[in-house]
Amino acid sequence: MVPEIVTAVATLIFFNAIGFDRGLLTILMAHIAFCIPFAYLPIAARMQGIEDTYEQAAMDLYASKRQAFTRILLPLMMPGIISGFLLAFIISLDDFIITNFVKGAGVETLPTAIFGAVKQGIKPNIMAISTMLLAVSIVMVTISYFIAKSDNTK
Repeated sequence: MVPEIVTAVATLIFFNAIGFDRGLLTILMAHIAFCIPFAYLPIAARMQGIEDTYEQAAMDLYASKRQAFTRILLPLMMPGIISGFLLAFIISLDDFIITNFVKGAGVETLPTAIFGAVKQGIKPNIMAISTMLLAVSIVMVTISYFIAKSDNTK
C-alpha cells in the first residue's frame, strides 16, 4: 500500500499530464483507484474460502458458466463484496488529502468543507458533523466485521 500523500500527488500529476480538468470526475476516479485495495482484501479473503467444487457441481447439473456464477458463486461472494464496499465507502468518505489535491475550483466535499470551516474556528455544527461521521464509521465497520465473521463460520 502506498501512503495517501504519495497517491494524491501522483494522481494530481497524472491528471495534469493528460490535461484532465479537475472536478467531481477526478475525485471519483482518484477515490476508486485509492479504495480498490481496501475493497479487494475482504473479497479476496472470501474467494479463498470458496471451493472450486461448487462451480463444478453446478456445471455437472448443466448450468452454464453464467448461471453457475450468478446462482452459486455470487451469493457465496456477497458477504465479501458487501464488506469490501463498506470499508471502501468509509475510507472514501473520510478522505481529505486525495480529495483536496484533485478537486477543482468550486468543488466541495464534506471533508474539504469541514476543513475550510475549521480554519475559521471550531463551531458546534462542525463538532456535530464530526460526531455523526465517527458514529456512522463505527457502525459501518462493525456491520462489515459481523458480515465477514458470520460468513467465515459457515
